[in-house]
Order: sequence, then structure tokens, then C-alpha cells
Amino acid sequence: MDRATFEAALTQDGFEIVSISMQPDAVNPEHVHPFDARVLVVDGAMTVDREDSGARTFEVGESFELHAGCRHSEAAGSAGASYVAGRRGPANRR
Repeated sequence: MDRATFEAALTQDGFEIVSISMQPDAVNPEHVHPFDARVLVVDGAMTVDREDSGARTFEVGESFELHAGCRHSEAAGSAGASYVAGRRGPANRR
């Protein structure tokens, strides 16, 4: 999916859009978010390890969703990772 289409869908569905970059081989240890998230990788690669489905690596153009409260960790690939994320709290769910 391309970034413009992804961002348009986020806006339509009530998500706040943020852009995030991770340094090469950076790791965000296991945690949860109080919001739903939709993520599109725009550069590099990142591996997400979820408690409910295990680890999967996402590359440029691939997207995924995390529901609020889903325990997970994130790891950037050897070239780092940049991604667009949509965040939507409980009050904005449709």
C-alpha cells in the first residue's frame, strides 16, 4: 500500500497520524498501548512480536494493526525502520 492511500484511510477512520523512525537494530521491549494502532512501514524493516500471534517482520509497503492492550515488542532491522502510525483512542472508535 502507498503512504497517501494509507494516511487517507487513517484520517477517514479517525486516527491521529504520526511518523516514527527507529535506529538500526533498536528494540522497544514488550509493552502495551492504550490506543489502537495501524502501522505502515515506509523504510527499512521492523519485527513485531505479539503475544497472540508471535513474531513477524514487516517490510516497506506492508502494514499491520495492534489493538489497544495487545502486549508486543518491536525491533528495527539492520538498516533501521521508519513508519507511519495511526493512533486511535477509545473515544474515537467508530
